[in-house]
Amino acid sequence: MIKRIAHIGIAVRELDTAQQVFRTLLNIAPSHVERVEEQKVDVSSFHVDDTNLELTAGISEDSPISKFIEKRGEGIHHMAFEVDDIHAELARLKAAGVRLIDEEPRMGADHFLVAFIHPKAAGGVLVELCQKAE
Repeated sequence: MIKRIAHIGIAVRELDTAQQVFRTLLNIAPSHVERVEEQKVDVSSFHVDDTNLELTAGISEDSPISKFIEKRGEGIHHMAFEVDDIHAELARLKAAGVRLIDEEPRMGADHFLVAFIHPKAAGGVLVELCQKAE
């Protein structure tokens, strides 16, 4: 079951520059900054009420974020929904014939398990499911 919108992922070329822009726009400092080696990204989160804005920059040319920016430019990359049980949600979606990028969750930023649904299955929107790792 979906609990809430967890974050909106924004692809950026330069994390420091984007952090300064959002620090000014939101008048707050990032609540969390981290490198996620497995996904080849640096992440900076801004907590706004019950949702986060997640600025994500690739740390190598073969990072999924770097490839996204090369193809589409900077901007909104994905919507993330927090779920109670990521394994059950993936099984439910797979049984319903929904095209998944990840059939098994992997570790993402801020101690969350994450899995992605293919944009073609969600009206062109890359959707991330996430669950706090225990």
